[in-house]
Amino acid sequence: MLKTTRKGNWMEIITPNNWAGKTIEEIFREEWEVPKKLTHQLRMEHTVFVNGNKANWTKPLENGDKVLMKLFEEVVPLITLDFFYDLQVLYEDDHVIVINKPPFMSTHPNDESDKSTLLHAAQFYVQSKGENVTIRQVHRLDKDTTGAILFAKHAVSGAILDRMLEKHEIKRTYLAIVDGHIKKKKGKISEPIGRDRHHATRRRVSTSGQAAATHYQVIKEEKGHSYVKCWLETGRTHQIRVHLSHLGHPLLGDTLYGGKPLFRRQALHAAKLEFKHPITSETIICYAPFIDTPPIFEGIDIYNI
Repeated sequence: MLKTTRKGNWMEIITPNNWAGKTIEEIFREEWEVPKKLTHQLRMEHTVFVNGNKANWTKPLENGDKVLMKLFEEVVPLITLDFFYDLQVLYEDDHVIVINKPPFMSTHPNDESDKSTLLHAAQFYVQSKGENVTIRQVHRLDKDTTGAILFAKHAVSGAILDRMLEKHEIKRTYLAIVDGHIKKKKGKISEPIGRDRHHATRRRVSTSGQAAATHYQVIKEEKGHSYVKCWLETGRTHQIRVHLSHLGHPLLGDTLYGGKPLFRRQALHAAKLEFKHPITSETIICYAPFIDTPPIFEGIDIYNI
């Protein structure tokens, strides 16, 4: 695991053995896979120093070299800071933050009038701690879905996590309650998903849609419904909801896809988030406790799903 120390707007790294012989250019391009455009910007703005001098990006590092990177540039947030919400933070450091998203809150604003989103609340949270950074969402959850959601605190961590998401290196495990008992207790649903031309927000399985794959496993059955663990290969809008409805087992509370209105929202919770830290490479595993009142998910231990 790479050890880092924050010093104001700078991150200090004492060059480890596995970096020795590599150039700064190789660290950004190959170790972290930062996009070319951002790498070029950082290089042109002289944001990296080695042993107190502006870095030569093509000179190999030596073990023990002191590397300073200006990752924490103070910026003016792009959204207003007038929305406070008592957030449940699952993990946080200088580079990322994982939040347990409450129900009935959008992940991000869809227009300028939407100022009560999780992004607004998260930005307010970091600003209130004196961190003048603009956070970036890495993925999203539907408005009525709860659970773990990942944000980046600076451009480099955001770019690395975006790439990891595209390569399916961020594992998201969900828990759903569905109508009925699924005959096949474990399987994979590989059905393309596209827009429903008869409804503005609904999606449907469609041969002309985007490829989508959902793995599922029934972990508990009760009278008339089942608890199902799901994990994704892709991240299409409403993917789990569409796929389980397509199987004939819509989520309870999900009236948009034929679910019985037993709850105020669809019974879907992002229970576990697992990823490699974008800077240190440490494995981060976050479990998101259930937060519904009254409770929807009962008798389930999220630490054993």
